[in-house]
Amino acid sequence: MTSARPVSPAGYAGDAARGLALSAVLLYALNLRAPITALAPVVGDVSADLALSPAGAGLLTGIPVLCFAIGTPLASVLLARAGIAAMVAASLSTVLLGTVLRSVGGFATALVGTTLIGLAITVGNVAVPVLIGRDFPHQVPRVTGLYTAALNVGSVLTTLLTAPLASVVGWRWALAVWGVMAVGAGAVWWRAYGVHDPGEPAVVGLAAVRHDPAAQASPGAAVHVLRRPVTWLLAVAFSGQAFGYYAITAWLPVILHDRLGLERASAGAAAALFQLFGVLGGVGVPLALGRRVPVRVVSSAIAVGWVVLPVGLLLAPDAWPVWCALAGTSQGGNFTVIFTVVAQSAGSQAAARRMSATVQTVGYACAALGPSVMGAVHSATATWTAPLLVVLGGLALMAVCSQLALVHARRDTDAAAA
Repeated sequence: MTSARPVSPAGYAGDAARGLALSAVLLYALNLRAPITALAPVVGDVSADLALSPAGAGLLTGIPVLCFAIGTPLASVLLARAGIAAMVAASLSTVLLGTVLRSVGGFATALVGTTLIGLAITVGNVAVPVLIGRDFPHQVPRVTGLYTAALNVGSVLTTLLTAPLASVVGWRWALAVWGVMAVGAGAVWWRAYGVHDPGEPAVVGLAAVRHDPAAQASPGAAVHVLRRPVTWLLAVAFSGQAFGYYAITAWLPVILHDRLGLERASAGAAAALFQLFGVLGGVGVPLALGRRVPVRVVSSAIAVGWVVLPVGLLLAPDAWPVWCALAGTSQGGNFTVIFTVVAQSAGSQAAARRMSATVQTVGYACAALGPSVMGAVHSATATWTAPLLVVLGGLALMAVCSQLALVHARRDTDAAAA
């Protein structure tokens, strides 16, 4: 893969700038899922302490994904007006505030804190793909893969460590302590970007990359993203991905408990395994693309790996660690593929922001339905066969639309080059 070296008065300054910017992005990414997944391991303690009904507990766990769907258009507008640097700084501050509020009061305060966390993370969901395309134009797959891996690392950390922390210091401190990650990310972000306008980064050496004409090649830029088939195909593909991810994350421990009789603690470890292998997928996809494996082949392999989870749980549930590892790798890899295509095919910074917002608005709206639809189908049928078939259908739609999106993205690129 081609590596772009920023043009700056001192070559080392450019390399240092790139490294600092990458560190800021990855530390920010650690905060874009961890505050959400931290709640699940202690939701029983939270429910007991705050006297919550199952519906109230479900509201706390489901609000962030609803924020993703509802808040994404607003986040896109705010990013256009205030700039990425300022909005990310505000996002980290809001994550910290929401994390503290969720831990200090009753249900109403926890609800407010959780909503703030969801809205703050929504900003990051839209901002980071645009930032990667802007500041790492020649390394989009690699940096997007590292970003995806960091998302999953944050999820794994909170999934594995929140419950043990709660047994020592209580659930309130166990949730609040993760605010330290937002403080650390904020310090590095401020050093790298401050709150400068998008055109003037704080770090030395990135401005030259940003204005590199080769980096601003714009396939399809003349056509508004909402009129491009690739936008809507990616939106449907991401919908299948997100629906499956959140449905499986919510119900996998229960499925394993019901079908195999695993203890709740052991079944809960499966969710951590699913998240952990997402790191491998995020890193593996850029490596495969760097070795010139065609992106359509990578996408096809990802679809197969994702599909084996519902099929495997239906036909051979005893092999769940294998299915979780394959699907976990695939969910991390597919996220990387989708948002690499967004960054590379949008054509401009504004178009990338709009395309990313569209894809995520549609996708997270479907994601918010995933756990409830799967649960409703299970309640109606009293088995896990039909719910797993629903997930399988969503993943099949994801696979087809991913391939079609890649075809249209290629056509746009060829048309721009002609």
